Amino acid sequence: MSPAWKISSCATTRAMARPPRRRAMWFKSIYLKTLREFRIAILGWGVGMGLLIYVVLAAVPSLIATPAARASVVSLGGTFAWIAEPIALDTPGGYVTWKYGLTLLIIAIWPLIACSRLLRGEEERGSLDALLSLPRGRVRVVLEKLAAVWTALLGIGLLIALLAFAGGKTASADFGLGDALLFGLNVALICGVFGSIALLLSQFTQERGTASGLTGGLLLVFIVLDMVHRVIPGTEWLSRLSPVYYYNLSKPLVPASSYGVPSSSYGANPGAMLVLLALCVLLSGAAVWLFARRDVGGVVALPSFLRLPERAVQPARALPVNAWSLRSVYTRSLGMIVVPACWWTLVIAGFAAWMVVIVKQIETQMASLYASSPLLKDVITRVGGGDISTNATLLSFLFVFLPLLLMAFAATQANRWSADEEDGRLELVLSTPQPRLRVLLGRFAALTTVTIIIGMLTLAATAVASLATGLQFDWGNLAAATLSIIPLGLLVAAIGYLFSGWLRTAVDTGLLSFLLVIWFFISFIGPGLNWPDATLRLSAFYYYGTPLLHGLPLLDTLGVLAVTVAALAVASVRFVRKDIGR
Repeated sequence: MSPAWKISSCATTRAMARPPRRRAMWFKSIYLKTLREFRIAILGWGVGMGLLIYVVLAAVPSLIATPAARASVVSLGGTFAWIAEPIALDTPGGYVTWKYGLTLLIIAIWPLIACSRLLRGEEERGSLDALLSLPRGRVRVVLEKLAAVWTALLGIGLLIALLAFAGGKTASADFGLGDALLFGLNVALICGVFGSIALLLSQFTQERGTASGLTGGLLLVFIVLDMVHRVIPGTEWLSRLSPVYYYNLSKPLVPASSYGVPSSSYGANPGAMLVLLALCVLLSGAAVWLFARRDVGGVVALPSFLRLPERAVQPARALPVNAWSLRSVYTRSLGMIVVPACWWTLVIAGFAAWMVVIVKQIETQMASLYASSPLLKDVITRVGGGDISTNATLLSFLFVFLPLLLMAFAATQANRWSADEEDGRLELVLSTPQPRLRVLLGRFAALTTVTIIIGMLTLAATAVASLATGLQFDWGNLAAATLSIIPLGLLVAAIGYLFSGWLRTAVDTGLLSFLLVIWFFISFIGPGLNWPDATLRLSAFYYYGTPLLHGLPLLDTLGVLAVTVAALAVASVRFVRKDIGR
């Protein structure tokens, strides 16, 4: 036997026998291991959102540099009061709180996804069985995981607070470090509420995707409920049912001490923050209690009056041999998507119709503001003027959320594709005589079909709302505004399929979600900060354009479709050649 072989083998064995101490530290407890999985989310969401606040705060002095500009900003706040209560808009803290306080709720997407798979995701993979085989109780396991989630949320809030404080110093704002920390804490609390809702709902669902989808729908419903009392007088009792209402009551970046008035409209609202904390404890506690008393892999049994009546099944039909959804990969994929697609259609189409109602409600205010605000008058003049253009301009601004919602739906379906591969579900499909390329394209074709249907139903809902309220729009442009969201949804799905060829499900979903947020904020805040056109073109929302005003941007739409085809082609090549699950 060669001496050189012995030396090489022994050296290799010794090197492998010493695992890195730093890596081993993260696996000493369930808490540390779970926190390690959240490290990218903490940095990505914390730094990303914090930089957004920093950039906006630093730019506010230039937006209110003159008395005329200051008056225009204040008048705009009164017109868009249905979005958020306009308080001290002529200050950096007040402007950021009004314009971007509600937008920060996008962060809630991460905890609702993370908490929906905190237990249910591991149950689907079967890893929770192995974890519970160790001498650790169920309650301890879930409490350590929850502690990691809250550490991550507080870390995100801390990063946002520090960057907000730095931006405030740049803009000579009147809030201090303590106010910025309360601002970050308020964001962490509202995110914790939706994470707790997702954790609770996952006790009643067989799949984590169902729990996250339901929680995402509740997030949008609660946002709309919070807006209701600012649109329809006398409905504040209804808005109090929404956690977002209590989130908006706190305005730490507008400290009451700076104005010398003990008003609940200024500063942090301790009562509202305690309500959010109580909701987190109550919902999380209920989820822990239910998890400790149900079977692993099972669901909590609903009361008898909430259960659907069970129908007797004939023995010949006990197995769905002739079911339509089992005839091909395409139909099976449609059957898997149809339930979440119905909920997302309800949310997207309902949101579009609700925005039409909002525009009708503030039509009179817009007319008076058009006559008094030079800033808005300049915008309206550029698009052609007139009452119809005024309504179309406002609705066009609101419709930027439509592609965001459809792209979020596409991201969830891309996540499901990646999860099916990681959890071993695709191995069963590929064990049949199905080419890999047909499996991927069949799955994507089903998603394309559903995306087109969502766009068409959104058009129908918007048209019905327009006729019911009496608003006048160019019907061709209205069709373009609702149907041109379809290519953007397909773009996100194709990119998600592309990422899944190299990345794990958690990283794939996190990166795709963060990409959506970056795109949205480039398009949302870039024009107001006079960013160059080259920067704005980095966002996919740029190519959506303003179809409600100017019709379908044909070249931009074709460009988006070309990128989609290219991404799907690369994803297909990777999927055909790779080892499944790697």
